[in-house]
Amino acid sequence: MVNCIDNSGAAIVECVKVLRMKRHAKVGTQRLLFSPHQQQQRSTLHAFPSASPPASPKAAPAQPRPYSLPLAPPSHTQANAPNPTTGDRIIVVVQKQRSFGPESGPGGSVSISAANKVRRGDIRHAVVVRTAKKTQRPDGSVVKFDDNACVLINKGGEPIGSRLNGIVGSELRDKQWSKILSLAPMHL
Repeated sequence: MVNCIDNSGAAIVECVKVLRMKRHAKVGTQRLLFSPHQQQQRSTLHAFPSASPPASPKAAPAQPRPYSLPLAPPSHTQANAPNPTTGDRIIVVVQKQRSFGPESGPGGSVSISAANKVRRGDIRHAVVVRTAKKTQRPDGSVVKFDDNACVLINKGGEPIGSRLNGIVGSELRDKQWSKILSLAPMHL
């Protein structure tokens, strides 16, 4: 569970997928991302490079193709998904939304439907702005925040909310999230 620190209407979101892991596979030590079904299909293709399996046991054993990559287990599963770091783009599901109704504050005449830009159960993109895990910066300093926090963004990368509440990490500058940095009251 991750806190949402903008005024988009979401209070708590759950990370479903980390998009920083979407990259090309490298030959060598890089593990490939395959589902168990895809692994079974790949192992069948490596065992029988032709369209059909060998007809008789007297046939020579099939050799894997020289350009095929070795099979590797998936690098992450749902149980041990990789931890996103500050500045990573993630996909989240809104678990709890804020109420901006008339009873939410003094003089609050804004209707709930007009103030909330997201609803409970919505699937949105977000950027991680704080992590509770210790991270070491290139200058040698170690930074650890009290909680995990994110900012909801649209498909174009613009923040959905118009204000941010709280400190954000300065790693966002390196990853070109300048719009989020400009909305934040302070970055550390």
